[in-house]
Amino acid sequence: MKILLAEDEKLLSSAIAKGLKKVGYAVDQTYDGEEALEYLEINKYDLLILDLNMPKVDGITVLKTLRGTDTELKVLILSARSEIEDKVRGLDCGANDYLAKPFDFEELTARIRNLLRWSFTYKESFLICGGLELDMLGKAVSVDSLPINLTNKEYSILEYLMFHIGKVISAEEIIEHVWDSEVDLFSNSFKYHMHSLKKKLSAGGGDCIKNIRGQGYVIREGNQDA
Repeated sequence: MKILLAEDEKLLSSAIAKGLKKVGYAVDQTYDGEEALEYLEINKYDLLILDLNMPKVDGITVLKTLRGTDTELKVLILSARSEIEDKVRGLDCGANDYLAKPFDFEELTARIRNLLRWSFTYKESFLICGGLELDMLGKAVSVDSLPINLTNKEYSILEYLMFHIGKVISAEEIIEHVWDSEVDLFSNSFKYHMHSLKKKLSAGGGDCIKNIRGQGYVIREGNQDA
């Protein structure tokens, strides 16, 4: 899943981004509201983490501008403003959640998981398709109860496909949601990770990702062939 982190405190932003990348998220960082709006216009994200005290364009203005064109993107406000009226204002302007600073990183990741589950209409922590099971809380994958050891990038690819079971997803769309915006679209990184993921799943008896030539990749209910 791909996150835009709009936070003007660079040390805090770097710490958050590092932690989120460590648990498998792709993260773009921006340090002012004007640039945040530019990123939102150019790129596709699954979640926006937004500080209110942003230079150039403040967080509330960013949020109102976003909601003028996009009512679906999940927004988590992360702010030092902890008064009730600030929280109410942020939520009334279109935020989906509000976390006051200072915060515990585990609480932040729990709130992110919850928002992303609602984004894709999955309310449980497990995604299941046939014998393939993905534990979003534990970041674990198994096939017929046999644990499959995946890298963060392989897990993220599989998670995105399982969020869209039955839908053919292009390589370009997967890259947009699993890699940050600095990825070289002409590199072999995607092909390498997809090949490795399919190989690991097949070794565990889970030949579930189908390559639809010229279109993309799909996981179907019951793991039936395309």
